[in-house]
Amino acid sequence: MDHAKDIISKRLRIRLIDWDDISHIHALHCLPETDEFNTLGIPKDLDETKKVITPWIAENQTDAPSNYTFAVERQSDDNFLGLFGLKLSHPKFKSAEIWYKIHSSYWGKGYATEAVKAVLRFGFETLKLHRIEAGCAIANVGSIKVLEKSGMALEGRRREILPLKSGWSDNFSYAILESDYQQNT
Repeated sequence: MDHAKDIISKRLRIRLIDWDDISHIHALHCLPETDEFNTLGIPKDLDETKKVITPWIAENQTDAPSNYTFAVERQSDDNFLGLFGLKLSHPKFKSAEIWYKIHSSYWGKGYATEAVKAVLRFGFETLKLHRIEAGCAIANVGSIKVLEKSGMALEGRRREILPLKSGWSDNFSYAILESDYQQNT
């Protein structure tokens, strides 16, 4: 993959994160509402955030990343909206898992759905994947809607797998196949 190319959608630019993003990423990770269904936890300071993103940036700089971490920006003003991840499995399986964290100021505006669709396009059309998966806590209604609007199908429920601040949570497993994607485009 040519690392210089961004993923572009109607309103968004999705690009590999770099060190210039650290303050935005730290602010995102410190929001209680974005942390509610996330297992990462709120960092105690900027140094802790730096430790989290150091391997992400290092992986992005390899010739063949197996774990992409993107910044999601609005094209109209370059505002940082959130993070998006794409973690590839072993090449034999031609699959990946996605995750995202969007700043709460941008919830309910369709940005997460647009970002998921753009990364699915990148996964299927550029990386030539067969299957892309995602998971979310069963109480995370916003993410459930995003995944379903993006064409992903609910495949199952994993019991008490997420150690959230509120306690152990079940997780819904979603996926989309290349053939599903082709039918929806």
